[in-house]
Amino acid sequence: MKLLQIELFKIFRRSRTYIAFAVITLIIVLIQVMLKFGGKEYIGLMMSGLNESFEVPTDQILNGYLVCFVILNLLLIHVPILVALVAGDAIAGEANMGTLRLLVSKPVSRTKLLAVKFIASSVYTLLLLIWVAILALFLSIILFGTNSLAVPREFEFNIIETGDVLWRYAAAFVFAAIGLICVAALAFMLSVFAENSVSPIVITVSVIIIFTILTQMQVPFYDETIKPYLFTTHMLGWKGFFYVKGLEGETVKGSIENFSAIIKSAVILVTYTFGFLAVSIFYFRRKNILS
Repeated sequence: MKLLQIELFKIFRRSRTYIAFAVITLIIVLIQVMLKFGGKEYIGLMMSGLNESFEVPTDQILNGYLVCFVILNLLLIHVPILVALVAGDAIAGEANMGTLRLLVSKPVSRTKLLAVKFIASSVYTLLLLIWVAILALFLSIILFGTNSLAVPREFEFNIIETGDVLWRYAAAFVFAAIGLICVAALAFMLSVFAENSVSPIVITVSVIIIFTILTQMQVPFYDETIKPYLFTTHMLGWKGFFYVKGLEGETVKGSIENFSAIIKSAVILVTYTFGFLAVSIFYFRRKNILS
């Protein structure tokens, strides 16, 4: 616990640590202002394929729950980049400052040192996600109120009753935490191999961008060969909590359309995380630290 306190102090004493919180705050507030003053047009565009069939009740659809759903769709793709700023600096930052050799000379095993540093990076990641939840969900509820949540899908949208929404967001944020910690583990692993903070951060961001592009591309060849193995594909699993089963045109309260797919994605993300950590420990225990 003492080592963890020291590592957390190191993280939160740096001014750049708070850049992520500031960026997230700015993005969320800008989206909320946009929806507050131009929400009807945005809802009309989002539901454009359904307007011809029946009249969409914009005033009821535009509420805090939908605003949060929109924010998460736009934001959770970019939060991993902010996570890399700290996780990618965990070991490489010490090497860059010349303090890594001093650290490993202490009567603490290298494995324990890595574990403490990764836990500290994970705590930062969770605090960042909690900040997203406070602004995206609770502030949106205050600004827009609550009502049923309309979740747009390819050719339809699901209506989820007010009392059936909050637990879905809680589950979605837990799933998002698993995905972000996986990204932190990737940046952390790259940090073990680097001698400066820039390289692991840039490589992590590059991997996320490339994998995200491949995930979003609707190409049958990639769908069958590459996408199932990309961790970015499974990071989108949080949306599954908002896809509900239908019965005679009505959504079934408390249901999840494909819960097994969500569990599968979570298992794959956890496997990636432990894989990245295993590589980190294997290499760091044998690393010859000369400076």
